[in-house]
Amino acid sequence: MSQDNDLFADAARQVLADQCTPPVVRAIESGGRAAPATQLLWAQLEATGLADALLPEDDGGAGLGLTQVFGVLEQCGAHALPLPLGETMVARALLAQGGVARPAGSITLARGERLPDDGVRSALVRGGQVADHVLVQAGSAWHLLATADAQAAPQALALDAALAWTAAQVAAAPGVPVDAAQDARTLQAAVVAPQMAGALGDVFRRTLQYANERQQFGRPIGKFQAIQHQLAVMSEHVFAARMAAQLGCNGAGVLPDRLRVATAKARCSEAALAVAEFAHAIHGAIGFTAEYDLQLFTRRLHAWRQTAGSESYWHGVAGEALLAHGGLTLDLVRRITDVTLPQAA
Repeated sequence: MSQDNDLFADAARQVLADQCTPPVVRAIESGGRAAPATQLLWAQLEATGLADALLPEDDGGAGLGLTQVFGVLEQCGAHALPLPLGETMVARALLAQGGVARPAGSITLARGERLPDDGVRSALVRGGQVADHVLVQAGSAWHLLATADAQAAPQALALDAALAWTAAQVAAAPGVPVDAAQDARTLQAAVVAPQMAGALGDVFRRTLQYANERQQFGRPIGKFQAIQHQLAVMSEHVFAARMAAQLGCNGAGVLPDRLRVATAKARCSEAALAVAEFAHAIHGAIGFTAEYDLQLFTRRLHAWRQTAGSESYWHGVAGEALLAHGGLTLDLVRRITDVTLPQAA
């Protein structure tokens, strides 16, 4: 799909370039849900209609599927969006399919566990410090729970949290009927992979620009063969990850194909390690400083690599599918990659 002719990606690019600047990202990371920047940025995203893009047209949406919003998700990663727009798009579509009223504000996805007292706990909620609600899968049940009601504990990243709800809160929350074949990990991975692709592309662009501008021994460091080799390897990872992420979004409506998601998430997670490593090697010490924007993206890449399972987990999913397939490996590869990308809007 051409980025230049994707109207949905263009709309996301324009609003994020103007409103999701590095100072705004830092303000949201510092202030969380209560920060004025958080409320303002979410209001601007809601105004674009992108959060409802996966809803049917008769329900106020655009009637799109994951395939058509790949570019939007990619732009979220390319601008280090600190709010769960992609997860909200999927969660609202699932709520609409289940006939559950959609609450105002953002929604993130998470896996949880049922506690002995019938409460629910999620050890890691990405964006738990900024999302208004969490669509939690605990066993075979799905619950829409308010983050403001939860008992929260901090996680490694500023915007993440461990959240727990009492049995009374869970009982009062609406249950959400979701296709039993779907799970939160697959849905979240399908959303995260395109964001990783966007962040990978931005890290590569920043590193290439830095290599062409940084002078050493009277010439840009990008002229040195060792740096050129590192940039070449980075580009291979970046473009392979983007292609894989597109495959992961290819499916029927908002429900992704699990094997394609496995391919996408595994490849993007592999790329995250290599691209972040090369980017910081080329930038040197400046890349690690808090005031330098590169770390806004590489921190997210490392976090997203673990989100919904690292490459090792998804390699296992692909391996199980291959064993169950029983035929030629090439036939399975063809099934994963034989897709028709939509015409750009």
